[in-house]
Amino acid sequence: MIEAIGTALLFDIDGTLANTDPLHLKAFNQVLGPRGHVFDHARFSKELQGFSNASIGERFLPDEAQERRVAILGEKEEVFRTLVAGQIAPLPGLMALLERADAAGVPMVAVTNAPRLNAELLLSGLGITHRFKALVIGDELPHGKPHPLPYQEGLRFVGASAAASIAFEDSRSGVQSAAAAGIPTIGIRTSLSHADLVGAGAVASASAFDDPELLARLAAVMAW
Repeated sequence: MIEAIGTALLFDIDGTLANTDPLHLKAFNQVLGPRGHVFDHARFSKELQGFSNASIGERFLPDEAQERRVAILGEKEEVFRTLVAGQIAPLPGLMALLERADAAGVPMVAVTNAPRLNAELLLSGLGITHRFKALVIGDELPHGKPHPLPYQEGLRFVGASAAASIAFEDSRSGVQSAAAAGIPTIGIRTSLSHADLVGAGAVASASAFDDPELLARLAAVMAW
């Protein structure tokens, strides 16, 4: 096994490991729709996707007390978990990539703004919890994405260099977070276009983890 000193792969979860964003959109509309906020895909990708519940609550529930915001968005997450149960499927090529990274000794970290219950449900549902050395939850830090802190924490957990690592993200806020941490970031086009992702700071984009250009880039950077 080749030990990749200072190198890591860092992954967002929703929309990156699995295409769960349509279910998040449905859950947000179910809970926020009666409160006057209805989202289509375009609005979801700009105003909700990748943001923490704390920031979503501040923006869309400004007249509610903090405790009430937490309860309302907690209801949204319960709806999402009900919708996603039994429907968690990995993006094409994900499992092969994780196995290859493990075999090469490259540590992997999951970095998300999702609540811990959601993150653990998705990783468990995909059967990949054991692949990750750490799980970083943005809401458990002083700053979530798009602040660089979540990705900085991910690097710290595994002692990795930002410049020698690669992050995978599907949202503007996620790409901004990883790029601000100095990590070359690949945008995954589950919801956004190549132009949107590169505009947010991604160095490249891929349709999924079996994209030939992505695999060639990883082979060159990771020396596997």
